[in-house]
Amino acid sequence: MTEWPLTAAALVFLIAYAWQVLGEPTGAPRAVAEWTMNLTWAVFVVDYIISLSLARPRWRWFYTHLFDLAVVALPVLRPLRLLRLVTLLRVLQRTAGTALRGKIITYVIGAVCLLVFVGSLAILEAERGQPGSQIESYGDALWRAIVTITTVGYGDETTVTITGRLVAVALMIGGITLISTATGTLASWIVERIRQDDEASQAATQAQFQELERKLDILIAAQQTAGDAAGNDGAQTRSPDAASTVAVHADAASH
Repeated sequence: MTEWPLTAAALVFLIAYAWQVLGEPTGAPRAVAEWTMNLTWAVFVVDYIISLSLARPRWRWFYTHLFDLAVVALPVLRPLRLLRLVTLLRVLQRTAGTALRGKIITYVIGAVCLLVFVGSLAILEAERGQPGSQIESYGDALWRAIVTITTVGYGDETTVTITGRLVAVALMIGGITLISTATGTLASWIVERIRQDDEASQAATQAQFQELERKLDILIAAQQTAGDAAGNDGAQTRSPDAASTVAVHADAASH
């Protein structure tokens, strides 16, 4: 019941965060963006508390959902506030877990695009204006995010801040994970298609065998019918002679 509200909250946070990084508002607009992001974070906190209170057994749920705790606790620190967007990815992942293969591919593509967009925003916010930084525009940050998530690593633009490097590491791990998921899904689809073709071929061969057996049974039944008819005709031909013989013996006995 909370997946779609959380998704909406994460999207609102994404819009506010993108506006703050790209538009660089000051004064009241910046305060509005900050309050919007804080309210969405509060929604995530409330969701975690309700989930913990409803869980049975509660302690088992707690230590098996430590990552969820980190998502709501660590964003209090400004450099880690992007962890709130992990909620959006987790909602998409849970939806894809019970979806068809085609929807999983759609999820992977959407998650990669979202990671690149969010990662580029985070890199730009962390690197812009820092001494020795080569990333001063969103285009530079977007290029760096794409190079990082694909693990190409041209090295023409590097991150110099700790936050920027942490974001780059997260992009590397996320890129490898999502690309592996896409590759595994594609391989699974190919194997399933081959299995389906084999099953169809086996079914066709089995149907041909059954048709041959049916025709063979018809031929055998026809031969048996012809043999029985021939036997009946022979019996009828011999029956008058046998009757005459019996009559002759009967007359002889009577005389």
